[in-house]
Amino acid sequence: MNERADIDYESIFRHAPIGMCISQHRVMHDCNHALAVMFGYEHGALNGLSFAQLYPSYVEFERTGARIVPIMNAKGCYSDERIMKRADGQLFWCHVSGRALHSEDPHAAGIWTFEDLSEKRPVTAELTPREREIAALLVDGKTSKLIAKQIGLSPRTVEMHRAKLMRKFTATTSSELVNRLLGVARQI
Repeated sequence: MNERADIDYESIFRHAPIGMCISQHRVMHDCNHALAVMFGYEHGALNGLSFAQLYPSYVEFERTGARIVPIMNAKGCYSDERIMKRADGQLFWCHVSGRALHSEDPHAAGIWTFEDLSEKRPVTAELTPREREIAALLVDGKTSKLIAKQIGLSPRTVEMHRAKLMRKFTATTSSELVNRLLGVARQI
């Protein structure tokens, strides 16, 4: 006889060691304690708020929302690394993964996880919203042409932003820029 103990999924959600959230139409309906702590809020304070609260700017919230729809439609899930904002305004790199609960409408309902990457990858330069967006796509291994196509810019404009990022991070090559964005220490 194989007896299985009842699994308390709510308790698992509440005590998970990674930030988790259940959303509807990009509004956080239930967030666990780890998510609140990561973003510097009291437990329960994020419930009922838009994800926009966690982005450095509203423009980035809108762009990310538009960017994930075709990917979620194709795969049912989405994952990236991006710069997010804590309650005190501090910016930090975060790994975000989500799964749509309704394949016909990716934003209708979803489950999202957040992992703070600030220990491994500090934000070391003041970046514009567009530079943050391009930096996140560069970290994902995308070329300027792919980035341009994905976010609706010309490849030349993306190259201009990449050049600004290289200056800000004192990188001489694209791979050095990506390493700096990833927080990899400079080799001497």
